[in-house]
Amino acid sequence: MSTSKKSKWLPLESNPQVMSNYVHKLGVSQAWAYTDVWGKCLDNELLSMIPQPVKAVVFLFPITENYERDNKKDLEQIQEKKQTVSPNVVFFRQTIPNACGTIGLLHSLANNTDDISIEDGPLRKLLDKTKNLTPDERAKVLEEDEELAEAHKTYASSGQTSTPRADEDVNLHFTTFIEKDGSLYELDGRKPFPINHGTCGNLLQDSAEIIKKFMKRDPDNHQFIVIALAPNQQ
Repeated sequence: MSTSKKSKWLPLESNPQVMSNYVHKLGVSQAWAYTDVWGKCLDNELLSMIPQPVKAVVFLFPITENYERDNKKDLEQIQEKKQTVSPNVVFFRQTIPNACGTIGLLHSLANNTDDISIEDGPLRKLLDKTKNLTPDERAKVLEEDEELAEAHKTYASSGQTSTPRADEDVNLHFTTFIEKDGSLYELDGRKPFPINHGTCGNLLQDSAEIIKKFMKRDPDNHQFIVIALAPNQQ
């Protein structure tokens, strides 16, 4: 069956091992892997235990009423201020339901191709094909990419928890933080553009400060998971 934006994908589990196996199968260098960032307080002592350099932070969070309210306000303010976004940021819009896991991984890798090698294959082909496209054009290419859709399906079904059906609504969402040209960016395919959070001195620590705001907004919710793309220690 041909994949289109009307087709929901299976949600990808927030499991670093599954994510690492997924991207390694797609040709990403085994020298890099996804790893859990432990500790809900995200203090610097715990963050210092993560292998360096961290190239991306993938964050799973619940889409709550509080989040949606604040997100709407934030986007309006950003549009009014007319933020600056580096032309070197690679951003994909998300038009496929439940594809946020793969979008999050794409953002983590597409913005680090200078440091992370990717062999020929579906992922390399997608990144090369979409290199000079707009975020919406990239989304269209992804909708029609049956190889990546099949790879996503395989690894979405390989986690430790039961996989929701493709037609189920999932209120958890992935976003990714990367550093580009000295700034910290939040890349969320549900949003119309990347979010520039300002100067980035340490990607993991600076991302953690933004993530803490997500957690503070919904203090009684514990569905927050932080994962770093870092040197593989295995």
